[in-house]
Amino acid sequence: MTLLALVISFIALLSTISEVVGAPQGETSSAGQSIPLRRRTQPSRNASEWAEYAKNLRDGTIAKYSSQRNQKRGTGENLMVNQGLDASFYGTLAVGTPPYPFDVILDTGSSDMWIASSTCQSVCAGTGNFDSAKSSTFENMNKGFSVTYGKGAAAGTVGQDVVQMAGFTISKQTFAVVTTTSANFLQNPITGIFGLAWQSLAASGAIPFWQALASNGQWSQPLMAFQLTRFLNDSQAGELEPGGSFTMGYANESLYTGTIDYRDLPNGQASYWLQQITSMTVQGKSISLPGGSASYAAIDTGTTLVAGPAASIAAIYAQIPGSQPGTGSWEGFYSYPCNTAVAVEISFGGPNWAVSPGDFAFTSIGSDECYGAFYAIPTSGGTPSWIIGDTFLKNVYSVFRYNPPSVGFAALSEIALAMNGKVGGIPSATLGANSAQYTLEPNAAPLSRISSAVALVISAFFATLVSFVQA
Repeated sequence: MTLLALVISFIALLSTISEVVGAPQGETSSAGQSIPLRRRTQPSRNASEWAEYAKNLRDGTIAKYSSQRNQKRGTGENLMVNQGLDASFYGTLAVGTPPYPFDVILDTGSSDMWIASSTCQSVCAGTGNFDSAKSSTFENMNKGFSVTYGKGAAAGTVGQDVVQMAGFTISKQTFAVVTTTSANFLQNPITGIFGLAWQSLAASGAIPFWQALASNGQWSQPLMAFQLTRFLNDSQAGELEPGGSFTMGYANESLYTGTIDYRDLPNGQASYWLQQITSMTVQGKSISLPGGSASYAAIDTGTTLVAGPAASIAAIYAQIPGSQPGTGSWEGFYSYPCNTAVAVEISFGGPNWAVSPGDFAFTSIGSDECYGAFYAIPTSGGTPSWIIGDTFLKNVYSVFRYNPPSVGFAALSEIALAMNGKVGGIPSATLGANSAQYTLEPNAAPLSRISSAVALVISAFFATLVSFVQA
C-alpha cells in the first residue's frame, strides 16, 4: 500500500463518523438493533377449558394488581415472539459471563427482572434455566425475593450479574434467580419476566434495566416502544409466530403513521404506566365514566385482555344486544352473539383509539356464543381501576417515555399492519447484542457516542498504519 492510499483510507474512515453517531434509519441504526417478539399459538380447548383459562386470566390480573403496591447514548430493537395466540409476547436477553440467552416476557405492568434457576422445581418449564455457578461474574446478594403476577407467583433470591439486551449492557444488574413458581406459570420456552415499569413497583427494590439506561443518558431518545402483531383466530398460525418489535432509545418510524400523541402520567406518578381514560364509546354510544383517579388505567404489555370496574364493564355490554354476564368460571366476563361486530373506541385525552372487533372477541363457545375480551375486576384504593392489555395494544404503536414521564400512542403503519397474520419464521435467540455496543457501569457517567466513534476510527487507522510500516 502506498502512503497516498493510506491517507485516502484514513479520510474514508473519518467520513463514517457521521453515520456512526447519526439517528436511526429504518429498522436499525449503527447504534442499535431489533429485539424480535415471538408468539405461540394457543392449544385447542373445549368449552370448559376455555372457561378455566378465562378464570385464570381474571384471577391473575386481580392478584397482580392487588400485591404490587406493597411492595452512553444509543438505540436498540428486540424482535419479539407472540406466544399463545396473542396471550403473551416475549423477547430475548443474555445473562452472565459467558453470556447465555433467555426468553422473557416483556411486561410494562411490573418492574422486577427474574430468571428461573437451574435448581427450580419442575414447575419452572423454561428451557435452559440460569445456572449461577457457571457465570464468573454472578454475585449472590443474600436477599430473599417473592412477587405475584397475573399468571402466578415466583420466589427465590436476589443477585447481580452482567445483563445484555438490544445491544445495551449493564455490568451489575440486580435481578432475582427464582427457585419456585406457581404451577403452570412458565410455558416453554419462557424462563422469566423482564419488568418495564418504574422502580417504585419493584419487589426487589432494584432499578429496572430500562430505567437505569434512560436515567444515565444511554438512549438517543428517552423512550421505548412496542408494536405487537395479531394472530388471534388465525387457523393457519403455527406454534410460534413473529410477535412484533420492542425498541429502546427510539421509535421506529416505519411502524407508525402521523404523530405520536403523548399524555403525561397523572400527577407525574412514576409507578405503573398510568393514563386516564377520558372517554369510551361502544357501538358509537358513549359510556359514562367517573372522573379523576377512578378512571386511571395501567398500560400493560404483560396482560392479555382488558380489565375494568364492574359498573363500567356492565355499561359496555349493555350496548351489545344479546349480551349476558358469565357465571361460574366465566364470572366477570360477558357473552354476546358471535354475529355482532363490537366496535370500541378509547380516548386518554386525545384521539380516539379503536379496538378491532376481532380483538374484542376473546373466544367463541360453539357457533353462536362469543365471550368478550373486556372483563370486570374488583377495584381497591392504590391500584388502577383499569388494566389495558394486549387486546388494545395490538391496535396501536405504543411509546413509554422516561422524560417527561408519559405514554404515547400512534396509528400503525401499513408495514406494521401487514405483519398481522403473516405466518413466518420466528426470530432466533441472540445474546442481546449485535451492532449496538454500549455498557453501563455502576455510577458511570454517560458514554459519548462521538468519542466512541472517533476511537474506533483512530484504532482502525493505526492498525492500517502498522500493516503499512511492516509491509
